[in-house]
Amino acid sequence: MTAGMRGNRVLSHLQLLSWLCLLLRHTSPVQGAGPAAQTTGNPSPLIVQKDFNSTKGVDCRKVHNLTVSERCDFVQTNPDCQTERGYVNYLKGIFCLFSPELLPLVVILYVFWLFYLFLFLAVTAEKFFCPNLSAISTILKLSHNVAGVTFLAFGNGAPDVFSALVAFSNPHTAGLAIGALFGAGVLVTTVVAGSIAIIRPFTAASRPFFRDIIFYMVAIFLTSTVLYTGKITLGWSLGYLGFYLFYVFTVVLSTWIYQRQSVSAFIPTQPSPPPVSKSEDGNSSVTNSYDYADEYKPQFHSGESLSRILSQSLNPLDYQKWKRKPWYWKLLKIFKMPAEFLLLLTVPLVDLDKEDQNWKRPLNCLHLITSPVVCVMTLQSGMYGFYEIQGIFPIWGVMLLVGIFLACVTFFITSNDRPPRFYRLFAFLGFFVSALWSNAAATEVVNVLSSLGIIFQLSNTILGLTLLAWGNSIGDAISDLTLARQGYPRMAYSACFGGIIFNILVGVGLGCVMEITRSNTDVKLESDGLLVWVLAGALGLSLVFSFISVPVQCFQLSKVYGFCLLFFYVGFLTVALLTEFGVIHPKAG
Repeated sequence: MTAGMRGNRVLSHLQLLSWLCLLLRHTSPVQGAGPAAQTTGNPSPLIVQKDFNSTKGVDCRKVHNLTVSERCDFVQTNPDCQTERGYVNYLKGIFCLFSPELLPLVVILYVFWLFYLFLFLAVTAEKFFCPNLSAISTILKLSHNVAGVTFLAFGNGAPDVFSALVAFSNPHTAGLAIGALFGAGVLVTTVVAGSIAIIRPFTAASRPFFRDIIFYMVAIFLTSTVLYTGKITLGWSLGYLGFYLFYVFTVVLSTWIYQRQSVSAFIPTQPSPPPVSKSEDGNSSVTNSYDYADEYKPQFHSGESLSRILSQSLNPLDYQKWKRKPWYWKLLKIFKMPAEFLLLLTVPLVDLDKEDQNWKRPLNCLHLITSPVVCVMTLQSGMYGFYEIQGIFPIWGVMLLVGIFLACVTFFITSNDRPPRFYRLFAFLGFFVSALWSNAAATEVVNVLSSLGIIFQLSNTILGLTLLAWGNSIGDAISDLTLARQGYPRMAYSACFGGIIFNILVGVGLGCVMEITRSNTDVKLESDGLLVWVLAGALGLSLVFSFISVPVQCFQLSKVYGFCLLFFYVGFLTVALLTEFGVIHPKAG
């Protein structure tokens, strides 16, 4: 009886998931939601149907045990298959809109959409979120150290943080957040750090190294503790944020002490803020604008029409740069252009290094119309935007009217050739809108990954430490490796540890605080069994290895150290995949 049922299930998998799912599941002796589920045997369709009728406590992955005709109703009525946020019901698209024979095509489309969402997150963070944060830190006159460990760290870790905020909103997807944060930590501290040492061996800075790695090890210990307890309380969440504030205080204090002890190190840091603050009333900023000054100067004197200024401002393509770039850059640019156009249309961008601070009168007036609408349509996936006042007028319509009024007032009291005094407030608006765009994209990323996990019966942890971690970390990896090639390996190596401290402390802390205040209950963590501890142990071992080996080398990081880290990541990934597919599993009993 049991053997026959297993044979039927293998055939069902072969028809449903084609060759890819067969490759993934045929070697696994454990059925269900990855090896973490540790179920024994296959539930019969009658039992699954009984659980389905009760619609309580039914794992959405059991949809594969039903007939093709029953799957659509199952994913639409089972609470475990529903998502509170997001614009697209991906499971409904798989099991209701397409036949099982088209599943490979649907999976390819979902994977392509997933990588485009990663690209959208990268463009939002690089070209809008980070520049506006940099402008805000300058407006608030924050020191470079404070800005680096707060605003700029938030900008660099925006994809990871927003993905964590979304994932912690549901206990079923919390494993995605843990897997992504831990997986990105292993990736950055091994592959990226090792590649930096291979590209350009260097001498690491001892004080920042010990400071960052100790703080990160404590953060990993805290997270391992909450994984063991299975829940995160409000006190633990606030403790994460408080520990990060203590880290910021430690960075500022250690830098201040170091500057007091070395006057020569203090003097060169002084001239950097004044050029930014003096750019409003001086011409010295023109020299800091590189070739952008020539690009924007004609606008002040040529008297261009508003339509021409608007069209140039919304054009994401620089034709001169297009001619010089290789074919692969052009191909990527083609994919990025729709996202860049949408963001240019809806997100203000303030650049204090430019003479005009990126002021475009017609476009910025248009931003006052589009930005409020985007805010209400991206907050809670547009839920609030369609609320009606007195059952008559929707909220998005109110925001549209308010935006039109503000745009008209701004248009008539400003001119093309000079940014108004209040233009710096656009940096805060741009920061807020780009954050909401990032949150909306991160929501879709989590939903797509969760749907792929149900299709292939993979645990959220393995999806988090692979696809989500790779997608969110690719931008940081490219930036750090570029810094190393340009001759700044110490800066790149420090960024490997400093950035991920922010990601895990603020990602877990802020995500859980927001969810606890929303639901008034503790955040439950559904453990994926052995795989979670493999992930946590690998991250801890990588940090211990660097903590011991770097001082042993007298902080002279060589290519041998880099290759050791790369081999460590390959070994970790192999063990994680073998654990996921049940080859490595705890003994029963």
